[in-house]
Amino acid sequence: MKALFKSKPSTPADLVRQTRDLLIFADGGTAADTKESKRDEKMIELGKLMRDLKQVLYGNSESEPVAEACFQLTQEMFRENTLRLLIICLPKLNLETRKDATQVVANLQRQQVQSRLVACDYLEKNIDLLDILISGYENNDLALHYGAMLRECIRHQSVAKYVLESEHMKSFFDYIQIPNFDIASDAAATFKELLTRHKSTVAEFLSNNYD
Repeated sequence: MKALFKSKPSTPADLVRQTRDLLIFADGGTAADTKESKRDEKMIELGKLMRDLKQVLYGNSESEPVAEACFQLTQEMFRENTLRLLIICLPKLNLETRKDATQVVANLQRQQVQSRLVACDYLEKNIDLLDILISGYENNDLALHYGAMLRECIRHQSVAKYVLESEHMKSFFDYIQIPNFDIASDAAATFKELLTRHKSTVAEFLSNNYD
């Protein structure tokens, strides 16, 4: 009889909505009336949801990702600022959830909705998120996660142009000299990507700044 009352599987959009609710909870900090055990429970649930989102986008050892599921997930992710929440809340997630979140954000940069890279449109309207990602190099715990996200974001020419023309470019000369080898190497990889991916944008940048 139990089989008759099994809960309906969550759709990709449901997964995003549930994730958004938990990210809002995480972003709210440790409220006095929230028991630590309750918070831990919610963060474990968030970790599971992040794994589920990653599986929708990447598939698994047994199946490839389904285009319609990716479409639904992507559309919902950008509908109510879930991407912003995910980036802002990254410091509050545990290591494994951060890793999954990084892969989710990276994959979303390549997903199309009605033949448009919606992540590019979103980032152009929320360009301050790039400031958060770049500044992540100043935090040892977040640098590699934010760095990986950043490299995927600058696949978009308009985003790369913003970074090239921002004050952040000067910071990269500091980041690539950070004593932590892994972080310095990551910053160097991002810097190289900025200067090689979009040749026309880079040429314009160099012409305007180094003639």
